[in-house]
Amino acid sequence: MSAAPGSRPRLAVYPGSFDPVTRGHEDLIRRSLAFADRVVVAVAVNVSKQPLFTLEERVSLLREAVRFPGVEVRSFDGLLVDFAREVGASIIVRGLRAVSDFEYEFQMALMNRTLDPKIETVFLMPAFDLTYLSSSLVREVARFGGDVSQLVHPAVQRALRGKFGR
Repeated sequence: MSAAPGSRPRLAVYPGSFDPVTRGHEDLIRRSLAFADRVVVAVAVNVSKQPLFTLEERVSLLREAVRFPGVEVRSFDGLLVDFAREVGASIIVRGLRAVSDFEYEFQMALMNRTLDPKIETVFLMPAFDLTYLSSSLVREVARFGGDVSQLVHPAVQRALRGKFGR
């Protein structure tokens, strides 16, 4: 997809903690490029979570895992709509794995629309074979020495081994 002549390119922001980035995240980032010319993957500083990986590690792992044309990885702190405005985004991409995700994501989308009505939220469902996948499950499997090779990029798998000494 490309912008019409004389118009601005469509820029999407895909925010998350990405602790760690999974094949499910990669799928949504790749598919976001179908309706956006560029995607900024926005790694959030989340004060309410105790991440396994530092902010710098999460940004680095994402940059290694999602080397797709048109994708940029950045970190941000504060309100997502402020970051979206700063980078010139008109779209926020969010993933919905299950009905249980919907209520929280719906509230956030409405709040973001209240804060900036010009920024739309688009919900994507992951590929069927990745629907169950979450960063917390990947961390749990890796913590106990399970095989995560099908769930994450090889660089993420190596980083998880480093964290858990396996």
